[in-house]
Amino acid sequence: MTDALPFDVTSVEDVAANRDEVVSAVRSHAGTIARELAILQGGDYGQETFKTRRGTWTLKYEAGALQYLRFKGKSGGETYVVSTKQPPEPKPLATAMQDYPAFVESYNDHVESLDGVLDDVPTEFPAITTTEEIVSERDQIVATIRELSNTIAGELNRFDGEYGTFAQRVNGTRWELKWDGPQVSYLRVGGEGGVYLVSQYQPPSAPDVRELADGFAGFVEAYNEYVEELEADLATVSFEDAE
Repeated sequence: MTDALPFDVTSVEDVAANRDEVVSAVRSHAGTIARELAILQGGDYGQETFKTRRGTWTLKYEAGALQYLRFKGKSGGETYVVSTKQPPEPKPLATAMQDYPAFVESYNDHVESLDGVLDDVPTEFPAITTTEEIVSERDQIVATIRELSNTIAGELNRFDGEYGTFAQRVNGTRWELKWDGPQVSYLRVGGEGGVYLVSQYQPPSAPDVRELADGFAGFVEAYNEYVEELEADLATVSFEDAE
């Protein structure tokens, strides 16, 4: 059995306890500053740097809570007084804490410098023109287009199958109607990525309706011509020739 070494080892428990007590107090105090900054800056996430005679302090917050408080002295080196990782060493913490009151004063000066900054900002604004009438007119036009498109869909369903698409070019622009049973699924102008005049989702914008409404008449005419040509082709079929 080996005899114990004849050296005394000084316990660090008291130093660590004092360090933890200081960090806890700073976390609570600077946490209040973090919450105030979050309210002031209008966001849950951010950071702010404050200069003092001895260095700079950077405070970062997330979700309104303090994430870290870092002191960087002018003579070099930096200390995370508060962080989500390991606590600081006692000596750098003591050095930083000598400047902590100056940090708080710098924060207070920052807030006070904003006093009255909104005094001349107007709180009365021009009246806002309603879009109610425009939307009502848009909806009436789209409802008419949908009604006529449903009529076309019903006819296509009757003589061309349960579902499908009918496409024509009107003034060089592709118009495509898709039907599912006797109902229109969509009426799209301009191919893939085009404007849906009729769809199962949101209605088109008023400017799009204004631009494309006249073209819809051409699409209906193209459909009528398609039916007339189909009827003419069928009229040439004679069963007498098969006898």
